[in-house]
Amino acid sequence: MITLIIIGITCVVSFMAFNNARLMNDLILWPPAITRNREYHRLVTYGLIHADGSHLLFNMITLFFFGRVMEGLYTASLGTLGFALFYIVALVVSILPTYLKNRRNPNYRSLGASGAVSAVLFSYILIAPWSRIVVLVLPMPAIIYAVLYVAYSVYMDRRGGGNVNHSAHLWGAAIGVIFTLLIRPDVLPHFLGQLAQPRF
Repeated sequence: MITLIIIGITCVVSFMAFNNARLMNDLILWPPAITRNREYHRLVTYGLIHADGSHLLFNMITLFFFGRVMEGLYTASLGTLGFALFYIVALVVSILPTYLKNRRNPNYRSLGASGAVSAVLFSYILIAPWSRIVVLVLPMPAIIYAVLYVAYSVYMDRRGGGNVNHSAHLWGAAIGVIFTLLIRPDVLPHFLGQLAQPRF
């Protein structure tokens, strides 16, 4: 249920912001607004808005399929709002390095739930590394996708340029792994055991 609520809120706010430039500007991660005006809510609200429909659709489909699985784990470990807590922490932590790097850059802006969605996806990969996921139209084991995703994100982050925040993707993936292992240390031996039994 929490996953569906997050998706619903994100879709509603994103669609509203598509046609409302003022709302978009009030919610987007714009570092000077945080540094000068202490608008700390932007560290979360940037994840409620998206650049366009395809950006929103990709993030929400990913969240729908993997969030519902991980919600059960977080609810069992942290209570009813456990998954919501995880998601919000992932939004904030995944964007913090970007914010700190650009805190005095008035030309920088960032938006989208990709960092938090990466956290959800990578927490899922810890649980089921050999499960088959479909990337675009190509099926592959989740752990193979994880390796390719990290390698690509590292390369693109170092290369720079473009409009995609690869740093947020990487930090989101990291917080997904770390947060999950903190609340469920037993997941690590499970993950290692699964890796030792590859299934293609």
